[in-house]
This record gives sequence, structure tokens and C-alpha cells, in this order.
Amino acid sequence: MSQATDTDVREDGIIESVSGPVVTARDLDARMNDVVYVGSEGLMGEVIEIEGNITTIQVYEETSGVSPGEPVEGTGSPLSVDLGPGMLDAIYDGVQRPLDVLEEKMGSAFLDRGVDAPGIDLEKTWEFTPEVEEGDEVEAGDIVGTVPETPSIDHKVMVPPDSEGGEVVAIESGNFTVEETVVELDSGEEIQMHQEWPVRQQRPTVEKETPTEPLISGQRVLDGLFPIAKGGTAAIPGPFGSGKTVTQHQLAKWADADIVVYVGCGERGNEMTEVIEDFPELEDPTTGNALMDRTCLIANTSNMPVAARESCVYTGITIAEYFRDMGYDVALMADSTSRWAEAMREISSRLEEMPGEEGYPAYLSARLSEFYERAGYFENINGTEGSVSVIGAVSPPGGDFSEPVTQNTLRIVKTFWALDADLAERRHFPSINWNESYSLYRDQLDPWFEENVRDDWPETRQWAIDTLDEEAELQEIVQLVGKDALPEDQQLTLEIARYLREAWLQQNAFHDVDTFCEPEKTYRIMDAAKTYNDAAFEALDAGVPVEEITDIDAAPRLNRIGVQEDYNEYIDDLEDDIESQLRELY
Repeated sequence: MSQATDTDVREDGIIESVSGPVVTARDLDARMNDVVYVGSEGLMGEVIEIEGNITTIQVYEETSGVSPGEPVEGTGSPLSVDLGPGMLDAIYDGVQRPLDVLEEKMGSAFLDRGVDAPGIDLEKTWEFTPEVEEGDEVEAGDIVGTVPETPSIDHKVMVPPDSEGGEVVAIESGNFTVEETVVELDSGEEIQMHQEWPVRQQRPTVEKETPTEPLISGQRVLDGLFPIAKGGTAAIPGPFGSGKTVTQHQLAKWADADIVVYVGCGERGNEMTEVIEDFPELEDPTTGNALMDRTCLIANTSNMPVAARESCVYTGITIAEYFRDMGYDVALMADSTSRWAEAMREISSRLEEMPGEEGYPAYLSARLSEFYERAGYFENINGTEGSVSVIGAVSPPGGDFSEPVTQNTLRIVKTFWALDADLAERRHFPSINWNESYSLYRDQLDPWFEENVRDDWPETRQWAIDTLDEEAELQEIVQLVGKDALPEDQQLTLEIARYLREAWLQQNAFHDVDTFCEPEKTYRIMDAAKTYNDAAFEALDAGVPVEEITDIDAAPRLNRIGVQEDYNEYIDDLEDDIESQLRELY
């Protein structure tokens, strides 16, 4: 959280009432979304409503013990984040207070109320290398230098977006703190490595472009059937235990994004603890460095004050936009937006607003839209191109996808990965239901797959979709009359679909090889199943009984392709064996 202590802080309000995280104050000179400090302990809050001389504030800390008559201090500044070197490999709370710094400050894992710290280290020095020279003209957003923030990422120092620009009159390389001047302009403006930006305001861009490149996840069911574009939006709804968090962990580790911002929004403490403990120990498969070198964690668990959930998603998206402005591809994981919506519902009820469906505020859809629309593939004001991909988990009570948060999210996002508790119980992971999920990016991403993987990718994928659809229809009949009552061609279709499910859609996240599947391997497994399909139906047409076709030795080897490191040679041999064994039957 950006420190507001440099502004003119005034004690100019008195607490009128306290209702949980909602505090009203009278005679407070403030504007909407201003940061204020509430009570004698100086609890951080944000102005959310002004009516006459009564100001309503949502407080981001526990308000027990705060009473009417205590002072409220206005800062005159909106809720902002500190932007600059030091955000990667950091763990923040919902208002960008660094948890490790607060722990050191308190000498305990239990934090006192009212404690604060800058979002980035203001005293640490960074090695600055200029990218422009004296006499160069620079404008808002231009990159003036670089800093090696981590072994994986170079931090690009930019002219602030609200700068008027000008001619560089002084610049030099060396070690500087984030508050020291690294560039001077002829206008007298001094540029530091440190910026501040209001979290509720989108950072400026030139144009939002149509994304044409997929965000490769390494998960076959996603890349093969329901791809998301770089700069796209996706929702992962599912009941408890269906694998939302695990899926997001896989995406955070394997997705081909340059930067990952992981927002734990109101999830249980044990899940966030697992992220905090595991991520620093994981290796980035792309660079071989620590995964945290390109990751920023925002931990806002369910036992933290409910109002802070409302701000944490905006904190995360603002940090993501900052790295996007450098020309990076950023993936933001929000786990989960349902908890964020529940926080809005609680604040709304304490404001005594008219409730909408299931008690959620009437503006639920608008707030979700404001968040997701900040994703996209952009041409930045400095001429670079970057993207922010937003993947939000949704936790519908009882797995009911008809509830308001899921339905409103569905209207906004273009990729829907529906998790299925039944699949999870059958140990089918990722437990994404291929009959309920969809991606609206498929057509615009097909040219990339045709050019970079295989030119018949769309046709082969469509064959797999048709086979799985037919299986779903046949399963209804099987449950009534049994598999043996079906015609032989339909029995064979069920067998082919079983291999598609087990060999292609199922994946072992704990296996060193199968945890990540490149697009070429995704295609080869799908095509191997099609090879078996084509050869099997030829044998069936030649009069071979379906029992003999499904009983060949080569077919079960389809299920072992995923764990093969040298998969091309394995699949070539397997396809030859399948065709030769089936030809021997007729």
C-alpha cells in the first residue's frame, strides 16, 4: 500500500458509528475512494460513500474496540500501490503491505492493528542501466533504463504515464534507491524507479487488440479443447475438492507467461500457506531459476478482515498492468472471486443497500466486469505489446452453477473450465467436464496451432469433440439397457472415447514427464487415438468382431503415451503396431 504520510494528513473527522468493517464519520473532508486512517490506532480504510457531512468508510482491518468519538484522519489520496523493483518474490496482503516486513517489524507472526509498511523497499539499492542518452526525447510510458530485479526478470524503468515528457538532460548508470532520481528532464521533472498508481484506475494504453496467440498451459484438456488466449479471461468454477486451486497452481507453474500474479482472495489459510511454502521451493521449468523470481503473491485469507478482499483483486490487477506496460505477458490467478463477491455482499448489507439475487448487491455484475475488462492484449503507450490474462476461480455453494457469481462471470469471460466433483471422485484430473466447458477463443487461435503445431489441428480436435459428444449420448442408453445391447459400431465408439478420456484428457500432475504436455505432444496423443479409431472401424467393416478389435495388445499402450519422454518414437511404433495387429484380424 502506498504510504500517504507525505501528504497533508489532517485530523478532521469524528467516528459516528461502527458496524463491523463499515465505519461512518461526520465532518470529514474527503473524496470518494480516499484513504483514511480510522480511530486512535490509525486503521487503514477507504471512503466508499459520502452523503452530506456523513462519510462511510470500509476499514481494511479488524474494528473491534473502535468506538464513536474517535478521530478519523484524511489523506487526500486514493488507494494506491507502490510500483517499482522489489515486487517480484514478494508476499503481500490485500492492500500491498509486505507480510515478511510486517512480521519482522512485529517480531511475531501475529500482526498488530494499524501497522503499515511501504509496498517496496525504499532503502535497497538497485543497479540501474540507462536505455536512453542525454538529448533524447522521452514521453509518458517510455522505457529509460533497466534493473535486474531477479535472475529471471529485468525490471524496466518507465516514465510515469501522467508525465508530460521532455528532453533528457541528465542520466547515468549506477546503484540507486527507488526514490533517488535516475533521469532529469529539461522540464525540471525528475524520474525515479518508484511510481504510485490508484488501484481502481486502469493504466493507459494505445489500443486493446484481438489476441491471436494461446497461453500454453501444458494441460492437454485446456490446450487441446478449451484454449485461452494471451490477454484472455477464464473462469474455473467448481465445488469444494474438485481441483480449482490445483489447476491454478499448475497454470502458475507451467503457463508460458513472463510474470505470474497470484491473488489468494478469501481462501482458507491452509491453502494459502501451501502456496507460500511451495512456490519458493519450486523451479521455474522455463529458466531453471526459482519460480518466485517471476511471481508476486497476494495473500488475503478468509480469516483476514473481509473488506480487504474487496481491494486485493484491484491490487493484483494494477501490479499486472504495470508489468504489462514493460512488454511482458502476465497471468493473474484470482482464487477465488466468489469470496470477493461475498465481501461485497457483506459491505452492501451493512450499508443497508437494496439486495439483489441471493443477497448480492445489484452492482455485482458491474464490479465483475470492471475487473475482467482490465485483461487483454494491448499496444502500450511506449510502443511495446503486452498482455494480462485473468483466470478467476469461482466457488459456487454446493457446486450450483446457477448461483449469481457463476452466472455473472459466465456472461463476461470467454473461457469456461467447469470442474466436476464426480470426475474428481473418480481420480480423473484435471477434473474439467468436457461436456460443460467451452472456449470462445478457439477459432481465433486455430491459425496459430495450424502454423506452429499441425495444419490439421482443428479437424483432429473436432473429431475428438464429436467422439466425446457421441459417448455422452450413448452413456444414457448404456445406463438403461447395458453396453452389450448396443450395435457393434457404437460399442467401438465407446471404447475409442474411453482411450480419449484416459490417455488424452487425464493427466498426472505428480509425474515428472506428464505434469506438462507441449502442444505437439497433445496433438500426437489425440492423433494416435484417431489412428486407432480409423484402423478399428476398417476392421469392423471387414467383418472382424468388436471383441477382437478391442482386445489387441497395442491399444492399452495408448494410456502410457503421457509418461513417455521420447514420445515421438513411442507413438510411431505404437501406431504401426495398432495397424498391423488389426490387419492380421482380416
